Amino acid sequence: MRITRALRFGIGALAIAVVAGGCGGGSNKTATEHASEGKLTIGIKFDQPGLGLRNRDGSFSGFDVDVATYVAGKLGVSPDKITFKEAPSAQRETLIQNGQVDYVVATYSITDQRKQKVDFAGPYYVAGQSLLVRADNTEITGPESLKGGKKLCSVKGSTPAQNIQKNFANDVQLQEYDTYSLCVEALKSGAVDAVTTDNIILAGYAAQSPGQLKVVGQPFTTENYGIGLKKGDKDSRDKINNAIESMINDGSWKASLEKNFGNAFPIPSPPQVDRY
Repeated sequence: MRITRALRFGIGALAIAVVAGGCGGGSNKTATEHASEGKLTIGIKFDQPGLGLRNRDGSFSGFDVDVATYVAGKLGVSPDKITFKEAPSAQRETLIQNGQVDYVVATYSITDQRKQKVDFAGPYYVAGQSLLVRADNTEITGPESLKGGKKLCSVKGSTPAQNIQKNFANDVQLQEYDTYSLCVEALKSGAVDAVTTDNIILAGYAAQSPGQLKVVGQPFTTENYGIGLKKGDKDSRDKINNAIESMINDGSWKASLEKNFGNAFPIPSPPQVDRY
């Protein structure tokens, strides 16, 4: 049978599409199944000092990195077999659902809305929302002092700025960027008056810029940080919960916080893992 040029072109395009589709998606395997193969892909933040930071030499550091690595070790995966993938706030659920990561450790607050899409192990840390301002700012001392149209920054896909607008200062001007580091740069340049998110995240940025920035006010929310993983993956969740409890009990949890924040941040009591 003679195949026309147009038909040959169509067949070739279809073959390319099939190959591309097969290579572009994530895996359907669970975290435990990937760990049994000796490898894991873990979502973390790349721009949060003290928590999840990609260093200039290509290495990664921070409390979340330590938690992710410790959990991987308990699942049988050595640090050199971990691939860290950037997990911006707005993409965390998508990365998990598409199988692009096995689990996410990225200052990921456990909420009922998120639990409709993914499951959580933990919490491994309890934070609270606060404010970051320039060191010479004496006007902003808490969320109520943002009234009067002050400019407030947070990241897309997160809820802290909306929380302030709804409950404390309804005329605040919200600015949203893709990452907290962009918010911090806007704060330093004077483009915004304050940055809001969890106190431990803000403390990391303040420690990175001594004398330039400060955290103000008492925390005014409770944020339970969990390890996000595929919905329905109970086996992996149970094993990760065991790992979190082990990290707390053997002193590694406290040691990591002290290493990453020093005296700049008070070490809280460890959380109670939720066995739902």
